Amino acid sequence: MIGRGRGRGKPPPTSDLNPGASVFQPASLSPAFVPGGGGDGKAGLPSLSDLSISSNWQLQSAFGAYTSNSQQNSAPQPETFGSNNNSSNGFQPFSNSDNNSSSFDPNDDVENKADTSLLAKLVSSGLKWVDENNVTVTDQRKDKSNPLFGQVLSFQELNLKHEIVKALQDMKFVRPSAIQSKALPILLSEPPNHMIAQSQSGTGKTAAFVLATLSRINVDERHPQAILLSPTYELAKQTGEVVETMAKYMDQFTMRYAVKGERVSRGDVVSDHVIIGTPGTVMDWALRFRVFDITKIKVFVLDEADIMIDAQGHQDQSVRIHRALSKEICQMMFFSATFSEDVMEFANRIVSDPVLIMLKREELSLDSIKQYYIIVNNAEQKLDYLCALYRGISVGAAIIFCHTRKFSEHVAAKMRGQGMSVAMLNGDLDVSSRVAVLNRFKEGRDTVLITTNVCARGIDIDRVSLVINFDLPLNDKKQPDMETYLHRIGRTGRFGRKGMAINMVEPRHLQHIEAIAQHFGKPIRRLCEEDIESLN
Repeated sequence: MIGRGRGRGKPPPTSDLNPGASVFQPASLSPAFVPGGGGDGKAGLPSLSDLSISSNWQLQSAFGAYTSNSQQNSAPQPETFGSNNNSSNGFQPFSNSDNNSSSFDPNDDVENKADTSLLAKLVSSGLKWVDENNVTVTDQRKDKSNPLFGQVLSFQELNLKHEIVKALQDMKFVRPSAIQSKALPILLSEPPNHMIAQSQSGTGKTAAFVLATLSRINVDERHPQAILLSPTYELAKQTGEVVETMAKYMDQFTMRYAVKGERVSRGDVVSDHVIIGTPGTVMDWALRFRVFDITKIKVFVLDEADIMIDAQGHQDQSVRIHRALSKEICQMMFFSATFSEDVMEFANRIVSDPVLIMLKREELSLDSIKQYYIIVNNAEQKLDYLCALYRGISVGAAIIFCHTRKFSEHVAAKMRGQGMSVAMLNGDLDVSSRVAVLNRFKEGRDTVLITTNVCARGIDIDRVSLVINFDLPLNDKKQPDMETYLHRIGRTGRFGRKGMAINMVEPRHLQHIEAIAQHFGKPIRRLCEEDIESLN
């Protein structure tokens, strides 16, 4: 339990503009003062080394214009946090009332997992490096008479069709990724093995199942031989583009999209070798219109399963398709970025006797991120402080998170109105527009990105050194959303680089900062006018 500085009856004096920088710090971390504190008992100011990201980062005096307003309107603030004083006289956090908070609004941007996955694919500039030691293979087959092959170091070891090898050379595929090196020998073996695999975007898993699929296609047989399922048209199109590229030298090979808008009628015959689509349309084509013989399918791939179970009806439709397949000849592959209990139950309904490949997820760490908070009185003062902070910081790249589309637009308009060049990304933009915004930001043409939770996870841009939470992420119970907070500020401090996160907090939400510090076991220091001026 974090102790509180003053008694409930007498709040700390507010006549002093800056009675001392406070630090929200877990009880397990002591002392409760910022390093560098003076002998007067007040918390010390953050040092330049605490705040600076690199020689390119210069925090200047940004808050001077708001001194008088802060002095007149400041609510009582705790002086120190982090002692173990549990007395009933301890300073109490501000009211949990949040009726006027911008954090809850009909325009709340809720993360769309399908869009996040698609964005990650579209803005990716190559494969992520994955430590092979983080890829584990578990043989859950009942019949283990055919031993599993070990990993391969080159595509030549896989004895692929020469047409596929030629396409890989065009694509500059030099050696398999960590997931490919272990999955492909298993998927290409005879008799075929079923597989359940955990792998995120950017690890080469799409290329792995496409290679396995194309290797089993006989172009002389003019009927569908593989079904590749994705939860959305956009994700299906991404898979289709990989298929087209890898199969471009396979004479007479054809593929077809089975997605909304692609119409067939009873009596039509689909003769393409590979069908790529969404569950509802594929089910209609196979079971309702019977435009192809589903019992002749030799490969069935279900991709993005964790997104699939979130979509209305997709899980049941996928199971119905699976039931109609021939279990004697069809190889089953099941891929998901995450494996919750629901996803694992789904996987077991689709795949029996699988080889299980798991890729340890990247662990987001706050160790290299300095966290701070700035006390503001209302949303308009947040905007004022934000603009002043922008003018006072030389930014390599920064992301500003708002909770709602409404406020992201308001913030962008305010900053642009003062002549600042910023980009905006929220749920109102279609995917192609989001990709254009992210690419501009990634390439450095825009240095500040204002966004909502649509960009909180899955998008890795190395150059981000600062994250500002214009609104703290709160859940539907108006409590801190710890996972979203972690993913938001985890956009900085990537791959061992240093990063900074600044939270703008109204007095009534100070207990949320305290809860976040306690949850992650990392201190969150207060920034105020004198802190900034000390860095000039």
